[in-house]
Amino acid sequence: MKRLVLAAIAASLIFVAPARAQDANTLLNVSYDISRELYVAVNAEFAKVWKAKTGKDITVNQSHAGSSKQARAILEGLEADLVTFNQVTDVQVLADKGAVSKDWQKAFPNNASPYYSLPAFVVRAGNPKNIKNWDDLVRDDVKLVFPNPKTSGNGRYTYLAAYAYALGKYEGDTAKADEFIKKFLSNVAVFDTGGRAATTTFVERDIGDVLITFEAETSGVVKQYGKEKVATVVPPVSLLAEFPVAVVDKYADKHGTRDLAKAYLDYLYSPEGQEILAGFANRVNDKNVVEKHKAEFPEVRLLTVENVFGGWDKVMKDHFASGGKLDQVFVGK
Repeated sequence: MKRLVLAAIAASLIFVAPARAQDANTLLNVSYDISRELYVAVNAEFAKVWKAKTGKDITVNQSHAGSSKQARAILEGLEADLVTFNQVTDVQVLADKGAVSKDWQKAFPNNASPYYSLPAFVVRAGNPKNIKNWDDLVRDDVKLVFPNPKTSGNGRYTYLAAYAYALGKYEGDTAKADEFIKKFLSNVAVFDTGGRAATTTFVERDIGDVLITFEAETSGVVKQYGKEKVATVVPPVSLLAEFPVAVVDKYADKHGTRDLAKAYLDYLYSPEGQEILAGFANRVNDKNVVEKHKAEFPEVRLLTVENVFGGWDKVMKDHFASGGKLDQVFVGK
């Protein structure tokens, strides 16, 4: 019920206008698709902290869609004061175009990622297909739902996690990994544009056997729809998904909100902010918060884009550029 109420509040805050009136006490947080409820909670607590510190009331508006789509919207005129994305490359493209500082990853700890997650699975109650690992997702009797890797950072991480698993399974044999990912993609019943739409397709439209999304979202799905309908499966091997943040200098300076935007992002690293993030099933770095929530997060061997694929620049060129690996194996979709 709490999640449903937060969703309703978040929906009222979604903001897509290309510009807004200048107001030094108002922020626009442009974020990824499934972070609505999380930032409703963050906003409420940060507003209290800011009020106590400065005596000023603030408003934090939210905009949510696929992370890559949001980056393009900012380049086209969406006046974000800050971004909270789910993919490093979506902040980097803003930096490359001059909207964000070139050294944005040095502006905040942990390469400007206050929390992280990993692709995990939601299955039907009782796990009738006995889904345990990525191998199970290429069986003939299993249908998948996840966001389109061409439009969604969430979907991109899912594709990369499956491909990284296949490379490990076949000891670096790319031909066998290609066949694995072809089968994996051919098993997709629906490619939605973002993570929240994929959740709706799986749970409310009752399509597919497995929903693949960030671990944080899988926990929220179970809380919202109940254990009598769905369950979470965290695979023993997955891919580190960082959630990078940045002040959008171009617009924060225009609006006079730079200090406020930085304070907002700093709050995500505070013990209080880390507690909120962990409460929404995100993995964090604060040692005390990690210890408090240790039992809630299964052990996972996390692969990284850097170690498996040689970094984001290389993976974007090799897999996601026009004619890259994804296009080559994107059979029938």
